[in-house]
Amino acid sequence: MAKTSDEQSYLSEADGLVFLIEEVPRKLRRVFDASTAKFGLTRTQWRALAYIFRTPGLTQTELAKCLELERASVGHVIDQLEKADYVERRAVEGNRRVWTLHLRPKAIGILPALRAEADVVYERLLAGISANDIATFKRLLASMSANL
Repeated sequence: MAKTSDEQSYLSEADGLVFLIEEVPRKLRRVFDASTAKFGLTRTQWRALAYIFRTPGLTQTELAKCLELERASVGHVIDQLEKADYVERRAVEGNRRVWTLHLRPKAIGILPALRAEADVVYERLLAGISANDIATFKRLLASMSANL
């Protein structure tokens, strides 16, 4: 059945671009999920470890902001990582309600393999794209982000 001109014009070129922009992170999340599963981790757990590595002593609230998740959801992630001996909570002196997050030796030991796995995913994502095109794309994404 042929589409009418109204149906053909319903989706604009901008829609096509935005749909494509949304499709890439969705596929990237799927690939990352498969990659982190090899280590018995979720993508969110991997990201949490990365943030804690970058900022030792991060609080759960700070980590929640980094991950763009609710504090309770991050609490569950930290519970799982603590149970797996990847992370430990340490009480803040003088404030019994605040705990800082620190990597355990087991997490530090797995980070190089996680880094290598992420690099493989990134190489796959960026295959065939020149450094100039990547630089241009970064500028364009930064402009789009600033526009919002």
